[in-house]
Amino acid sequence: MTGTDETIERILREYDTITVVGASADPAKAANDVPAYMQHHGWRIIPVNPRADEILGERVHRSLAEVPEQVGLVDVFRPSEQTPEIARQAVAAGATALWLQLGIRSAEAREIAESAGLLYVEDRCLIIEQRRTGITRRSA
Repeated sequence: MTGTDETIERILREYDTITVVGASADPAKAANDVPAYMQHHGWRIIPVNPRADEILGERVHRSLAEVPEQVGLVDVFRPSEQTPEIARQAVAAGATALWLQLGIRSAEAREIAESAGLLYVEDRCLIIEQRRTGITRRSA
């Protein structure tokens, strides 16, 4: 299932932590605004960015391989051409879901993720989908 309403709702209900590849410290960027919004609505954020130390009050990891705990949902804010390698890294890290943000899509990343059994969403925004479904981790 690639980004169906059922998959989106399952991800929003089942995952309480979002590992964000390409998270940004710049509040003007969607790669900061979207994780901040999700954090505000009860999700824990684990930022991944090779050039930052702290984002949204959380320690930043340089790569998915460096995240010291089990990775579940990986949310991607990187260009489409980088997503196949991120999908491979997500699989290697034991992720069970891969979400490519709005405007990001890749048939190769989809094939990698789905072949490994990951839930997969592409070209969708977490904020838009959270608002549409009304799913939250706690009262905002």
